[in-house]
Amino acid sequence: MTWLTKEQMSEMGFSCFGDNLMLSEKASYYNCKNIRLGDNVRVDDFCVLSAGSSGINIGNYVHIAVNVSIIGGGLITLSDFSGISARCAIYSSNDDYSGLALTGPTVPIEFTNVNQADVKVGRHVVIGAGSIVLPGVTLEEGAVVGALSLVNRDCQSFGIYVGVPIKRIGERKRYLLELEKELTNSKSST
Repeated sequence: MTWLTKEQMSEMGFSCFGDNLMLSEKASYYNCKNIRLGDNVRVDDFCVLSAGSSGINIGNYVHIAVNVSIIGGGLITLSDFSGISARCAIYSSNDDYSGLALTGPTVPIEFTNVNQADVKVGRHVVIGAGSIVLPGVTLEEGAVVGALSLVNRDCQSFGIYVGVPIKRIGERKRYLLELEKELTNSKSST
């Protein structure tokens, strides 16, 4: 992969960006003025980050794998140590498909009924490949979503969720919190 340089990121107009970023040149970034990037963020090839007016906030140590879409008018937050696996889609907006409104971005807004709601991906959340996250969902710290799942409701801390729609099937270990402390301590001592 070829990564954007700091100069390129600055020219693109990101709201702010940290250090040690690996942003693919082959990904698409829209409304960069509404995208905030922490330290140690990696965005792989063919991703689409399309920020609405509320923006996209990406914390530290976040990986966004190949072919991920992060799109919508509501605020989308990817907290520290979160990971989004290949071919996932996170939406903070979606159309009304009931037939009571028209759909699509080419239709004037007065003929649509778009649902817009913030999405929060908490610290240490991992979303498995091919999963879809819908508007208004919060994935609390440490929650994990299995591959090919539909996240249409909130996920509680350190729960393991799978399915279409998701259901909780277990509890995730919390040892990773100790590893985070080790990493943080090693960074502060250097």
